[in-house]
Amino acid sequence: MNNKSYEQFTFEDVMSYIGDTVDAVIVIDGDADKYRALAKRGLFADYINDEGSYKNLIKRLWFHLNNSEETVIEDYQVFIPTFGKFVGKYSKRINIIRDDITHVVQMTIYPLNKDNLYIFILDELDSSQYVDETLTNKKVHTIQNTYLFSMYVDIVRDTTNSISITEISDDVMNQQLKYSEWRMMIVNMIWPDDQPVFLERTDPEYLKKNLAPGRTASFDCLMMNLEGKYIWVKLIFSRAETSNEDDFRFVFMVQDIHENAQELMSTLKKYEELASKDPLTSLFNHGRIETEMCNAIENRKKNNQEISMMILDIDFFKRVNDEFGHSVGDVTLVHFADTVSAFVKDYTAVAGRWGGEEFVVVFYGTDHDESIRIAEALKEKISEETFSKIGHITCSIGVTSVTDSDDFNSTFDRMDKALYAAKSAGRNCVRSVL
Repeated sequence: MNNKSYEQFTFEDVMSYIGDTVDAVIVIDGDADKYRALAKRGLFADYINDEGSYKNLIKRLWFHLNNSEETVIEDYQVFIPTFGKFVGKYSKRINIIRDDITHVVQMTIYPLNKDNLYIFILDELDSSQYVDETLTNKKVHTIQNTYLFSMYVDIVRDTTNSISITEISDDVMNQQLKYSEWRMMIVNMIWPDDQPVFLERTDPEYLKKNLAPGRTASFDCLMMNLEGKYIWVKLIFSRAETSNEDDFRFVFMVQDIHENAQELMSTLKKYEELASKDPLTSLFNHGRIETEMCNAIENRKKNNQEISMMILDIDFFKRVNDEFGHSVGDVTLVHFADTVSAFVKDYTAVAGRWGGEEFVVVFYGTDHDESIRIAEALKEKISEETFSKIGHITCSIGVTSVTDSDDFNSTFDRMDKALYAAKSAGRNCVRSVL
């Protein structure tokens, strides 16, 4: 055939040449979920079977992450039954990855006269011809890939089209998928706590009522990506402006905001910690330990959990400041706080600085007798410590346990009275009030 001149070529010659050179020709019966390979060579010689399931073929060709052999999780494969339906001739490039090598394949689909009967023609392209295009696409992807999913919606006709899933393919896909069907499929990919909001905001009546032409609405939620991991996304609905005010056409997009959301939450967490901690000792500050006390009292009422609290006061701390200066006093407070924190870490307990030289510890799951034993042991631990510049110090401790009828004021009042009793008894001792 190669020896023929331009004028000698016939239609039959060309068709014969195509039949001998294309890499794969497959006939499909979508209704029966079957395919049969009429020809397969090159890349496809062992990539596809002689015959098999059409849905599995679609999975193999389409449902892997773009430029990766990693398959899409089962939850997203609910879309496969609608993926394989075509209403006209269709052509697209797909990437097939084998042994970490990307093969660029041109896929052309010809629907036959009978419904859901197709011919697939697959031909591997010379990748060297697409180096510049690939490099260009990578630059574009840095901008576009923040949008994981997009589609055009007509809620009056209950239709979707121009669906784009960037993690699977760079091209849009026109599926025969109703918006109502899509909505009930995709809700399963939304984090359970966010599903009610998703169903409310994507409801056709909500969109009609709340989005005027040209207006955009969005909300953030956790959504499962194609790898099965929940990530933070922004769901965006934008109503198209048309000449007919009764048109309700929308562009829907899913934007990946996970990295920014994680950074924001990390920053907020840092500020939350700064707002909750005493700057000198790094224990909870007055406000935060008071909140812990209130929460513990409520926990006692709701769950009947044993709750005990103690307040510690460094004995004669004013002498430390007067004799050694406030800088030594600060070092002493830090050492004292570290000792208390290290001692209670083996218990379910939270410690905080109440103010000055006073500290509070909240114990969960500890009854009154056990809390007194812990307080005595902590008092001894403090007295055995050697503090820089000043040597040894002691502390007085007041203990109480929470009852079902307690509130913050009654609990703190008993704990404070117990501390006063310890000081009145000569300090360096533990007293309790029930």
